Order: sequence, then C-alpha cells, then structure tokens
Amino acid sequence: MSRAFTREEDNESAIAGIGERPVSPHRNLVTKNGLAAIDAEISALRTTLAAAEPGEREKIALASRDLRYWLSRRENAELTIPEAGSDVVRFGMTVTLEGEDGKGVAWTIVGEDEADPSKGTISHVSPMAQALFGKAVGDVVTVNGREWEIVGLK
Repeated sequence: MSRAFTREEDNESAIAGIGERPVSPHRNLVTKNGLAAIDAEISALRTTLAAAEPGEREKIALASRDLRYWLSRRENAELTIPEAGSDVVRFGMTVTLEGEDGKGVAWTIVGEDEADPSKGTISHVSPMAQALFGKAVGDVVTVNGREWEIVGLK
C-alpha cells in the first residue's frame, strides 16, 4: 500500500467525521440584523460551494454542512421586533443595568446566532435575558448571585 493512498484514507475519515452543527431546541427568534446575517451566511456559503474545485473535498464538506445549518436556521427564523415604547424588557431591546458596585452595563437581547457578549449582545435564552424579560426600569434582578438594577430601556 502506498503512502499517498493511506493519507487519502485518513483525509476521508476526517471528512466523514465532521458531523452536523447542532441546532438549538429553543425558538429561533431573530432581529432584522440577525435575519440579514443568516441570509449573508447562506449567500457566502453558496458562493464558496460554487467556486470549490472537485478536489477540495474537505472544503466542500464543511461548506455543505454549514449551509445545511444556516438553511435550517433561516427556515425556522422568527423575525421579532419589540413594541415601540414598551416599558418592560422584551426581545430586541437594549437594557441598561447598574450593578451593586455602581458600574453600568448595557445588553441588547438578540437571537442565539447573533449573540456576542464582547459586542454588547446576549442571547434571549441566556440566564441574564431570562431574568430581565417582563421587568421594568427600577426593578432588580439577581443573576449568578449578583443583583442588577434596570436603569434604562430602549
């Protein structure tokens, strides 16, 4: 058996073992930006697949897997826009909080695929978002043993 043949077998088993991306069991709530991001991912992956060479099997397998994931997310996406002037925390709103130490933080509650805490966005299924839903300015929530007062909504 040649060395090249062995490497190709190893490559095939690696490709076969990539598995599917797990899809969340939660409702797929999305903002307008989140829906646009899903559409952009689908478009980019279709472009990647169209440009792929037949020998780029791993690239094709990964792009195909990711395309299946994003098509699934697009199919069950629920565009959700918060009520204008709502006085309680809802999906899509930005909530300004003040901690016990007096330091403030603002979180925008978005869909799971949109969430990026380093950019100020948290998933609607996160413990913080779950604690905030339905609360108003002046209410206090406790998350992970820490108290936070809601000081602003938009």
